[in-house]
Amino acid sequence: MLSAVEKKSDQVYRWLLAYIDENKFSGNQRLPSENALCRKLGVSRETIRVAIDRLVKEGLVYKLKGSGTYFHREKVMTRDLNTDDALYKIGLILQGQDTSANSGLIEGVRSVLTQEQVDLHVFLTDNKFCNERRCLETVVHQNFHGFIVDGVKSSILSPNLDCYKELYRRRIPVIFYNNFYRNLRCPRVTINDIECAHQLIGRLMDAGHSHIAGIFVYDNYQSVEKFQGMAEAMRSRGLELNDDYIKWCISDEAHNESYVRAIERFLKSIPKCTAIVCCNYIIYRLVIKTLQKMGKSVPEDYSLVCFDYSEETYRQEDVTCSVEQGFEMGRQLALRLMEMISTGECDDRNYTYVMKPILYDGHSIRKIQKAK
Repeated sequence: MLSAVEKKSDQVYRWLLAYIDENKFSGNQRLPSENALCRKLGVSRETIRVAIDRLVKEGLVYKLKGSGTYFHREKVMTRDLNTDDALYKIGLILQGQDTSANSGLIEGVRSVLTQEQVDLHVFLTDNKFCNERRCLETVVHQNFHGFIVDGVKSSILSPNLDCYKELYRRRIPVIFYNNFYRNLRCPRVTINDIECAHQLIGRLMDAGHSHIAGIFVYDNYQSVEKFQGMAEAMRSRGLELNDDYIKWCISDEAHNESYVRAIERFLKSIPKCTAIVCCNYIIYRLVIKTLQKMGKSVPEDYSLVCFDYSEETYRQEDVTCSVEQGFEMGRQLALRLMEMISTGECDDRNYTYVMKPILYDGHSIRKIQKAK
């Protein structure tokens, strides 16, 4: 009979295996610290150490004195991921950079794909081509029935299309969400970002704004569509989209706190600007920090709108935004993928689904006199 500590250590052991599984294709190889695990899992340090020691004996992790505990990526890659109990084995390949959006999406997927029915494996790419390739080259040999994927830097021609074509050759269904590769025949679930842009930028123009700045991520297909929608919306009202009012960045910059300085320089270079469009929640957080640093406030100094607000705090922050729909997107993805698996389809045969945007009207837009 197992002791109480041993029973809890089994649970911690399984949690750590899942953590390693999710991170093995990302740049992160370090396990959370013992203190962090104690707080997160509500167990003692002794229990944590029993579980980690078990992983050390199995050769999956190693300890570096004064640094922490790390897992062997090569050994983890070769682990047998098959589960005997589940009927299907599904891979969920995420960029992994917006944890709130990922959580909602995973919950939506799991609402359809129960644990009894599906063995769901979550992989993180950190939005890097090399991580995506390592993932695809490994999982293609591990008897997966299908994949749900958020494409890496999808507005750029991907060097990994051959991996997806190999999945297609093996008749393994793939469905994309948010970011997809136009060169492939796979279905996708997306938000109508062009319509969303018309609505959000329309709110600004209705309030009299004409000098509108936008911050977009150019290696993200979603972001490019949002920019196109902004251009269309302004053109439809007879407004010029001035190139100087558009700030482009790459995904890595958008996830770096130091990018605040670049945003500050950008805003100071366009003194007539009265409104800012943020292409996603992460850019929005950086813009808020920038304005605080500059001593500016919303909406008194700058009006602000945001695409895909992924936290539950949009009402508290009272920002006009489109609300990220991770749960419903996950549900739609799971339903469509399972239908593809049951029919043996890999091509897009009416499986693509475009969701309507949901907007929240806050008080982040100030009405101003229309320019003469």
